[in-house]
Parts: sequence; C-alpha cells; structure tokens
Amino acid sequence: MSSDDDSFVYDPESGEWISAADAAKAAQVEVRDAVGNLLADGDQVTLIKDLVVKGAGQTLKRGTLIKSIRLTGDAQEIDCKFDGIKGLVLRAEFVRKR
Repeated sequence: MSSDDDSFVYDPESGEWISAADAAKAAQVEVRDAVGNLLADGDQVTLIKDLVVKGAGQTLKRGTLIKSIRLTGDAQEIDCKFDGIKGLVLRAEFVRKR
C-alpha cells in the first residue's frame, strides 16, 4: 500500500484520507496582485494608487517601488518594509508585481 514514511491526514471536507504533503499544499494561500499575478515572498511590487499611511503622516505615491515583500497568510495582505515606516502592511489590490 504505502511505505512507513508516508503520513496521511483526514480531510473532513472531502471525507477522505489524503497525504500530509497534499494537505500542506492545500493550506497555502495564494496571494494575487491587482492584475492577477501570483505573488511570492521576496517579490518586488509597485503601487498602483496613492496611499495615505495611517499613523505615519506620510503618503506613498503611485509608482513607488516596494522591495522584498513577505506574505502574511491572508489572501489580501502583504507585509513589507519602506524607509521610515515600520510594520507596513499593504492590500494586494493596490500593488502590481514588477
């Protein structure tokens, strides 16, 4: 049937036992930018709209390049760094992959 190193988990939605590797793939969230491109950790994105940053008293202008994003596990939020702004989280609908 299968070797001892394979592990299976029960999927209550389908009512079947599936491999742990397949379950991990299903648990990953796909994050897509404003035009539908798939985003990944480390990608560079460009803003498609002027955004007022709450708490920072600063506006990020359209066309601003954001380097090295990190996915948060939410399908619409990405974590990123920008000069002078700590803990910046952007909505994926306002960025385009570069």
